[in-house]
Amino acid sequence: MFNKNRRTNDMSGYNTITPEIIDQIKGVVAPNRVYTGEDINEDFSHDEMSIYGKRMPDAVVSPISTEEVAAVMKIAYDNNIVVTPRGAGTGLVGACVPIYGGIVMDMTKMNKIEGYDLDNFVVQVQPGVLLNDLAEDCVKQGLMYPPDPGEKFATLGGNVSTNAGGMRAVKYGATRDYVRAMTVVLPTGEVVKFGSTVSKTSSGYSLLNLMIGAEGTLGIITDLTLKVIPAPKEVISLVIPFETLDDCIATVPKFKFNHLDPQALEFMEKAIVQASERYIGRSVYPQVIDGVEAGAYLLVTFDGNSKEELDDVIEQASDIVFDNGAIDVLVADTPTKIKDAWAARSSFLEAIKAETNWKDGLELLDECDVVVPLNQIAPYVKYVYEVGEELGLRIESFGHAGDGNLHIYTIGDDKISVEEFEKKADEFFSKIYPKATEVGGLVSGEHAIGAGKLKYLAESVGQKQMDLMVGIKRVFDPKMILNPGKVCYKL
Repeated sequence: MFNKNRRTNDMSGYNTITPEIIDQIKGVVAPNRVYTGEDINEDFSHDEMSIYGKRMPDAVVSPISTEEVAAVMKIAYDNNIVVTPRGAGTGLVGACVPIYGGIVMDMTKMNKIEGYDLDNFVVQVQPGVLLNDLAEDCVKQGLMYPPDPGEKFATLGGNVSTNAGGMRAVKYGATRDYVRAMTVVLPTGEVVKFGSTVSKTSSGYSLLNLMIGAEGTLGIITDLTLKVIPAPKEVISLVIPFETLDDCIATVPKFKFNHLDPQALEFMEKAIVQASERYIGRSVYPQVIDGVEAGAYLLVTFDGNSKEELDDVIEQASDIVFDNGAIDVLVADTPTKIKDAWAARSSFLEAIKAETNWKDGLELLDECDVVVPLNQIAPYVKYVYEVGEELGLRIESFGHAGDGNLHIYTIGDDKISVEEFEKKADEFFSKIYPKATEVGGLVSGEHAIGAGKLKYLAESVGQKQMDLMVGIKRVFDPKMILNPGKVCYKL
């Protein structure tokens, strides 16, 4: 974790923004979209995980076109000024925190859905469009944009920059699988286009895919062409309670083995379900069924072309889960029931944050989103809780069971300081990240690396891979001014 009070590093070689530079920026962007001093909203100093620190930028610029982004980037490059791209600020690893000050490039005003090409099943959008807005607009067209991260009010540019996954990744894949093309402003201010509307390519190195998941360190995305698909005609969800977490997670591979193809397959423990229900103010998941107390749940969604098709799927799925220890199978077969089932799941992070202690203006909360092989989920989760108990930390977990992506939160009590919590959290992660690597997993499934997980990534992949990533960064960004100190190196 970086020092929360860190000022610009004298060794970085970055320059300070002067009034003259601000005047230059106001010459290419309307002055009412350039903010300095007390006009800068405090939200621009942090993301959703405050433990990774806060730093106010020296200026915030809100462009509305590729040309404006390019002009500001050219000024920053010529003057050696740091620029940090930012979407809605919903990230969880400090990726959009301006840890060296400089300019925050606020992309939220570039928020137009520019149009659909229904012959080629793509939509063109600006990066500040919210995921929720595109999802709702697609429904009106009879389409679906499959990526479905838990934070529905993140920007699409942010989703692409972190390769966000979400609930439907088990069937449809992550954001990467839906990006066909993009316009990018390089750190030099040059404008390039990567990819095209076509569905496949073997045309040289995939610079498009290099940008996806780069967290705004290689360029600033200003336009996106995204793949969409016809919306499924029928959708149904199952809430499946189990007595134990082990039985719950051990059932997950059975769906694939039996040729079932769920749209989403989530696991959750009783404690996090109860916290979520307290947060949303209503009970959705049964706590006791026929005298048996539920300790964990699967939430499974299937989609198809007809109700009859899904009825057959429900019957097969029910046979599988009952054979593997399920207490019951509850069918959510109306829009209201489905909405209620997923409302509880979608509120997990907010529920955790609502019950988290604060010290010195920071939440005593940290998280990881490791991804492990499916057959390692149960033993890995058991190990995580053992380490948490050993260190005296409260642990909450849930995850995308269908693809092995686990969300693990560590929460400090009100008796320890921020420094003590950070030390304990680091000790916790220094044990569970290597364990994930040991069982064939990776540091992040969808939240990315930012500044917060850089150390653990380096330990997982080794120095050679980190050096290769830094080399790529230097090719795109010779002066290292674009979102420095993130993903693959520290200054």
